[in-house]
Amino acid sequence: MAEKRERRPRDPEGTREAILEAAGARLAKDGPEGLSLSEVAHLAGVNRGTAYQHFETREKLIKATTEWISDKMFRAVFGDPATIGERRIDQVDPADLTDRLADFAMENPEQCQAWLVQVLSSPNPLSDPFWKEYEGSIEKFVRTPDLAQENIDCEVMSVIMLSGTFLWPIWARAHAKTGKDRRHLARRFTQECLRLSMYGSLRPESYPEVDKRLRDGALPAKRTKPSR
Repeated sequence: MAEKRERRPRDPEGTREAILEAAGARLAKDGPEGLSLSEVAHLAGVNRGTAYQHFETREKLIKATTEWISDKMFRAVFGDPATIGERRIDQVDPADLTDRLADFAMENPEQCQAWLVQVLSSPNPLSDPFWKEYEGSIEKFVRTPDLAQENIDCEVMSVIMLSGTFLWPIWARAHAKTGKDRRHLARRFTQECLRLSMYGSLRPESYPEVDKRLRDGALPAKRTKPSR
């Protein structure tokens, strides 16, 4: 049982954030069937009545939690959704995107795992902003013959890449003692994702910098935040 947090002073936005964070952790641990507003309120350090003021039902809480995690991932990986606009596929750096996603997953493993389960079980994953942008980037890539290999299934590729990225932190946190160790494992993971992509779906001649990184075998440093 996670420790109960201290009661917060009146701060509606902060309270909502605390509830969503607690719900994300509980979703990852017990799934939607094991989620209760009462337990989430306890973990967030708010009373049950306050939790119900923010989220009237368990279903609304689950939906809001999934959307909250999606927005956090979007900003960490792609930037501000309000300003990102329509990008050409040649403006997307696959190495940079893979690194950012792995870093976010390593720092927020419970939230990522909760989000993944909810989106994969959704009848319409494309309604989720992060999934739509991620799969959309792969789809644009697939439709660009001079960049991509032939006959790539972008939906299956999205599931494979995201599942691996969000499950790797389970291994990393079981085998790494420090934050530095976890960051190193995140770099190892992105390196192999890039290797699989480079020689499975990318055309190496179109990505000379990624090809050089893989041939050199050097792991990159921790990424900075995406430009807004």
